[in-house]
Amino acid sequence: MTDATADEAEPPKKSGKKGLVVGLILAIAGGVGGYFITASGLLPIGAAEIAADTEKKDKEAPVKALADVTFVDLPPVIVSVNAGDSRHLKFHAQLEVNAGYGAEVEKMQPRIMDVLNSYLRAIELTDLEDSLALMRIRGHLLRRIGIVVGEGRVRDVLVMEFVLN
Repeated sequence: MTDATADEAEPPKKSGKKGLVVGLILAIAGGVGGYFITASGLLPIGAAEIAADTEKKDKEAPVKALADVTFVDLPPVIVSVNAGDSRHLKFHAQLEVNAGYGAEVEKMQPRIMDVLNSYLRAIELTDLEDSLALMRIRGHLLRRIGIVVGEGRVRDVLVMEFVLN
C-alpha cells in the first residue's frame, strides 16, 4: 500500500513545448502585421513621412545645368561585312564634343572617317549578331576617336543609324 500512495503523490511531468510554439506563432503574426500596417501607411509614421521629406528636398534642390556640348555629324558609312554572302552595314553617327573643341574635331573629320571605316570593315558578322554589339562598337570607336583627336575632346559617340542588310 505504501507503494500506491507514493505513485499518486508524484505530479505528472509537463512538456513546455506547447507554450513555446504558441509564443513563436504569435510573435511571427505580430511582426508581419506590424510591417503591413507601417508599410501601407496606416500609421502616421514611416513611409508617408519619408515620402514627404524626400519630395520637399527634391523641390529645394537646384536643377543641374546641362553640359555645354556640341554635336559633330559624321557622314553615313556603308561597308561590306565579312560574311559568305554580300551583306552591308549602314552606319551613321554623331560625336558629342565638349563645346570648346567643336571646330578642332571637325577639322580632324577625315582622320575620324578613316578610323571609322577601318574598324567597321574589320568587324565580322558574328560580332554584329551579339545583343551587346552596339555598345561594344560605340566603346571601341570612342577609344579610337579619342586617340585621333586627343583625350577629353569627344565625350561620346551617338549612333544615329545602324542597319545590317
